[in-house]
Amino acid sequence: MMTEQLTNIQLFAVWFLPIIFAVTVHEAAHGYIAKCFGDNTASMLGRLTLNPLRHIDLVGTIIVPTILLFFGGMVFGWAKPVPINAHNLRKPRRDMMFIAIAGPSANIVMAFIWAAIAKVGTVLLQHQFPGALAISYMGMAGLKMNVVFAVLNSLPLPPLDGGHVLAGLLPKKASLILDYISPFGFFILLFLVAIGLLGIIINPISVAVYSIIAELFGI
Repeated sequence: MMTEQLTNIQLFAVWFLPIIFAVTVHEAAHGYIAKCFGDNTASMLGRLTLNPLRHIDLVGTIIVPTILLFFGGMVFGWAKPVPINAHNLRKPRRDMMFIAIAGPSANIVMAFIWAAIAKVGTVLLQHQFPGALAISYMGMAGLKMNVVFAVLNSLPLPPLDGGHVLAGLLPKKASLILDYISPFGFFILLFLVAIGLLGIIINPISVAVYSIIAELFGI
């Protein structure tokens, strides 16, 4: 659709908002669903908000995505996790599953929204509207970022959302194994990135989901 090359500064500007909102809405969704199931912890701590400043993690939201973007890697990031007190939930194992699913689900919804923005940018570009190219690029970046974020967080590895879902599906004794793995989950994830296996796992799924949404919007 677009063949012009962006400078690093332009690339950062185009990806900045999609990355910020991808992690912000993701975490806010966890907090909102937790509140629906009886846990007001996120709300009381001011985390039930779309204000990015309440969710941004300097390393995970800014530094890591920027480095990956400039070096051509798979762009992903994270925000400060929304605090959830499982003791306040009516049925902790079941409710934690729904709370976990809320994050990737929010990213899929945002992927559709960014796809619509990309479509608007494409139409405006045909009419030589000022800024249309930036809108198109940002929409496509938002679509890609949210699809990757949704697929990545759906992996059944603690502390990712998919790990919480798996813990809820497994028998209680078996789920305890995931509790032991959880403290090492982040390092396992980094190891998978370092050896290139993470991309092999999630790229086919991400490309398939991305292609379906892009096809729906004709972009």
